[in-house]
Amino acid sequence: MPGSSTVAVHADRDVHPSHAVARPIYQTAAFWAEDAEQFAGAAVDPRGQAFYTRYGNPNHAQVAAVVAELEHTEAAMVTASGMAALTTAVLALVSAGDHVIGQKSTYGGTASVLLNLLPRWGVSITQVDQADPAAFERALTPKTRLILLESPSNPLLQITDLRAIADLAHAHGVLTMADNTFATPLNQRPADLGIDVVWHSATKYLNGHSDVSAGVLAGPAQILDQIWDVALLTGATLGPFDAWLLLRGLRTLPLRLPRHNANGQALAEALNHHPAVARVHYPGLPSHPHHTVAASQMSGFGGVLGIELAGGFDAAEAFLSRLHYPRRSASLGGVESLAVHPAAMWRGMLSEDQITASGVPAGLVRLAAGTEDTADLVADALAAADATLATGDTALASAHP
Repeated sequence: MPGSSTVAVHADRDVHPSHAVARPIYQTAAFWAEDAEQFAGAAVDPRGQAFYTRYGNPNHAQVAAVVAELEHTEAAMVTASGMAALTTAVLALVSAGDHVIGQKSTYGGTASVLLNLLPRWGVSITQVDQADPAAFERALTPKTRLILLESPSNPLLQITDLRAIADLAHAHGVLTMADNTFATPLNQRPADLGIDVVWHSATKYLNGHSDVSAGVLAGPAQILDQIWDVALLTGATLGPFDAWLLLRGLRTLPLRLPRHNANGQALAEALNHHPAVARVHYPGLPSHPHHTVAASQMSGFGGVLGIELAGGFDAAEAFLSRLHYPRRSASLGGVESLAVHPAAMWRGMLSEDQITASGVPAGLVRLAAGTEDTADLVADALAAADATLATGDTALASAHP
């Protein structure tokens, strides 16, 4: 089987082939047909000849071919955002009266779907400790239809034993979906561990240049056809130019990700024992409580780490303000480093009680390492931590274990 770099460059070469070395952009809303039979066939076949971009576009199909091969799945599809991927899939796979299990540690948007949206549709939910497979088993009911997973989780970088949960779910006839945004298919392949459907905010590492909003889903063709039917109705369609940009970003994912991994590991190790830092959340550290599970299912640990400042909310704000290279931004996975204060950012998605219940500390900074030189990022982060410690807040030094 070809390696990941070869797959990223060539997996779509037979999908709407042309003599152009760079893929053409199919910037059109509609396609014409030779006859009624061809038109009707295109309207019902998401992987055949497109007739309207909401139903499919060659640029969509090219991205899907690359993602499916990278994720080791039968099929893939694109959406306008990662949240569109999640909500469309959930709409397709559960109904009123069903039960869904999610994690307590999860992205704020996913938590809002679980806590605020699904109950409005008559779907009951249970959130569990993702590090405890037995908690998932205790949460199962005869009405459970879906388990939503995320590993590593955003922003606490907690790890879920994906194989254990997949085995448990299959034994009870329950579908599983896993958010693989932080890991990417190069660091972790949930489908190889038994997960049914994988989703990404392709805005992040898959695109890698902070210039596209996109989502992808990957899994068995039968399940994705169900989701595609709903996607036609919700209309969260990725534009052709955005799909083309995403395809271009995918070409270099295997080149970019090793630098993200190296920078994340170096920053975690450098800050782990700094007196201004209470704790570093990064699965690549042997001190991480789930490091053994992470090492068993991941080949790299990614560029995102959680830095918990000992001085709490104000110290996190001070640390962020002193970083030179990472800009304050809600995204991640681009070539530039970005940092954000989750307890402040999530106030637009979750209530204060919901943020507290998620376990996100007030002093947590999520730092997403880009592809800059490692030494520059480490020196910058250490200087910001030193300056935060030097503000005269003695609580910082005393709080560090």
